Amino acid sequence: MSSHTCDNCLLSCIDYRLQGYINNWTKTNLEEGSWDRISFAGGVKNLDIILSQIDLSKKLHQIKRVILINHEDCGAYGEEGTPQNHAEDLKDAKSALQKLYPDLAIDLYFLHLDGEFEVIS
Repeated sequence: MSSHTCDNCLLSCIDYRLQGYINNWTKTNLEEGSWDRISFAGGVKNLDIILSQIDLSKKLHQIKRVILINHEDCGAYGEEGTPQNHAEDLKDAKSALQKLYPDLAIDLYFLHLDGEFEVIS
């Protein structure tokens, strides 16, 4: 198997309504060919699943940064999809990743339906 690497891994929800915003964001903020894309309904909602996928990205492509994006009006979250719950889940995912990979940079975003990327800190 040949060796190939990329710098970033971006995880977001599968929701079609946000794909244009995410694609535009990546064109502006990431170099083409420098990132893996992972999409799961709910973004970071199912932490075990996303951790396994990011683990593969780290092992196979030696990523240096993870970008986690949850979004407003997420059907996978339903009534629990408050901005506060999304922020907490994003922070929990970051904490879990930092324990596994202290060398990874991790960026958190809450994407609004109007295309605004809100940084979660």
